[in-house]
Amino acid sequence: MATPTSSTSKYDQYLNKKMSIKTSFTIILIAALIIWSFIYTGFSIGDLMIGIPQIGAFFGQMVPPDWSYLDQITKPMLDTIRMAIVGTFLGSIVSIPVALLCASNIVQTKWIAIPARFILNIVRTIPDLLLAAVFVAVFGIGQIPGVLALFILTICIIGKLLYESLETIEPGPMEAMTAVGANKVKWIVFGVVPQAISSFMSYVLFAFEINIRASAVLGLVGAGGIGLFYDQTLGLFQYKKTAMIILFTLLIVVIIDFVSSKVREKLA
Repeated sequence: MATPTSSTSKYDQYLNKKMSIKTSFTIILIAALIIWSFIYTGFSIGDLMIGIPQIGAFFGQMVPPDWSYLDQITKPMLDTIRMAIVGTFLGSIVSIPVALLCASNIVQTKWIAIPARFILNIVRTIPDLLLAAVFVAVFGIGQIPGVLALFILTICIIGKLLYESLETIEPGPMEAMTAVGANKVKWIVFGVVPQAISSFMSYVLFAFEINIRASAVLGLVGAGGIGLFYDQTLGLFQYKKTAMIILFTLLIVVIIDFVSSKVREKLA
């Protein structure tokens, strides 16, 4: 007659064997996927080595940057920053109800939460450049298409991060408010907001950083900002001016990253 100890040992061996099979299968599947991707993308180390000197020659044409071009791109860079500010501000406001609708512990009705997530996921699959191109076709060349594209991008970023954060908050305060008969608005304001406000502000700053980078290239499709000058200088082979734009953009991004990281540290 088998003892409980021997039965437990056999069960543990069975679980270990099962986990080992799953791990091996996962490794084989990932390796096959990587090899398949390398084959069908035509990636070649030889071609890469041939192209590296050409990359060096291309960047060599950017040295030294045209410092006199700084005066001409200051205003477009400010336009880019303003686009990011407006798009982030409007998108962060709209993302709050979107996140509340997607969070299953806030809206406990599946026929609302699931469709809301589905719509959010669909919109998230649309590239920001494609959104900007569509808005340019509708509204014409200018900053409005860029702002609208960043507005949608911000909703997607903050909405996704915020609803996932909301689903991990402590349910105790909400249960206590429900027990004393608080309505849904008070339930959210006094039970959800205090726990989520720090994460929300961090996500807003994160989205703003992304929008600064995104807005810098939206001009390639006519959505205003510094991207118009990227397109112009590259098209006319004015690489020294392009280098000046890149350095200026890099400086702005580094400053914003530094400031936002300090602010996030204070919020943590």
